[in-house]
Amino acid sequence: MAKKEETISMIDTLAEFKELKNIDKDTMINVLEDSFRNVIAKMFGTDENYDVIINPEKGDFEIWRNRTVVADDALEDKNLQITLTEARTIDPNCEVGEEVTDEVHFANFGRRAILNLRQTLASKILELQKDSLYAKYKDKIGHIIAAEVYQVWKKEILLLDDEGNELLLPKSEQIPTDFYRKGETVRAIVSRVDNLNNNPKIILSRTDKMFLQRLFELEVPEINDGLITIKAIARIPGERAKVAVESYDDRIDPVGACVGMKGSRIHGIVRELRNENIDVINYTSNISLFIQRALSPAKISSIRMNEAERRAEVYLRPEEVSLAIGKGGLNIKLACMLTEYTIDVFRDIQGPDEEDIYLDEFADEIDGWVIDALKNIGCYTAKSVLAMDRDELVERADLEEQTVDDVLAILAAEFEDDENVENAENVEDAETDEDEKENE
Repeated sequence: MAKKEETISMIDTLAEFKELKNIDKDTMINVLEDSFRNVIAKMFGTDENYDVIINPEKGDFEIWRNRTVVADDALEDKNLQITLTEARTIDPNCEVGEEVTDEVHFANFGRRAILNLRQTLASKILELQKDSLYAKYKDKIGHIIAAEVYQVWKKEILLLDDEGNELLLPKSEQIPTDFYRKGETVRAIVSRVDNLNNNPKIILSRTDKMFLQRLFELEVPEINDGLITIKAIARIPGERAKVAVESYDDRIDPVGACVGMKGSRIHGIVRELRNENIDVINYTSNISLFIQRALSPAKISSIRMNEAERRAEVYLRPEEVSLAIGKGGLNIKLACMLTEYTIDVFRDIQGPDEEDIYLDEFADEIDGWVIDALKNIGCYTAKSVLAMDRDELVERADLEEQTVDDVLAILAAEFEDDENVENAENVEDAETDEDEKENE
């Protein structure tokens, strides 16, 4: 009876092993065979004369022993040899020197052998599970997964995936306004997988820039299809983010595609990130123009670049400075992160008689492509162009000399007109003063 129970116990062990996920059939068979052979080798000193056959589909196994037939009085090793008399109970036609095979019932090896096998199997199963878990999540680093909150601790949250594997979301990887209860579903990316002492530890993150990128890929089909590329991301989790996008198809507006009709696409991302404000801007390899866009919604007057030190001095009208810096300095901080330049903001202080004009206001007199060329070298206002040497404008903006001369004439005329009007007003005021004195 005891042997029957032990046999059933062994079959249960195999059935448990069969139910393991993420372990291929060949690996399962090899591990089971190795476990049996280890126990047999410990009992008899060798396992070379044994054939172990695993039936994973049925959840059972067979063990066959091969022994050499010897004369009845010549038996020396019962494990490797069998007497002729006993051998003929298995094969009536066998002779001395031949080999016979008989089935061995593992339960007959005794309770100790069975316990030893179960322990060996349990150890190998656990090791396989850990290896499988590590390999599975190593391939998922940087990808979004959904998991259920199992327990909330002060410094981290324990989550379980669909297969019951434990995942960790540390406090430092949570958005500051995140709040979860047991049973809720959390979306995050796999940030890293540690494997200290073959003990996998899966760390998730909701603050990583890659989490924001993956959300855009899910919400914007053009990004997933490769029509739009995310070139750079700057993010302060839970507060604000800036995303630079580029399209290789002139027919596609990358910013419009990311935002969606009436913000339909980006609203889903904002909700997932706890109302984190997201600015989407057009990427450009022209760093001067890129910095201008990164500082949006502020409009800059001029910019001085130091590419060697990766620094930029940006000059703005006083009323634009607060927009460039942003609430709590977030806007300029994100602009620095996005462009990877140190940006210094300066007030472009001008007197009441030195009002400047943005180049865009000359669009009816100067071609748009010429204005863009001037902006590309950091000239966004009329006076910033007039302050630059003519030859430098020709060289840096890559414009024809005649084009530069025409632009300078148009811009200079605007200020000359202002001066003439001002002089006329001054003369008129002076004459009025003289008339008043004469009347007195």
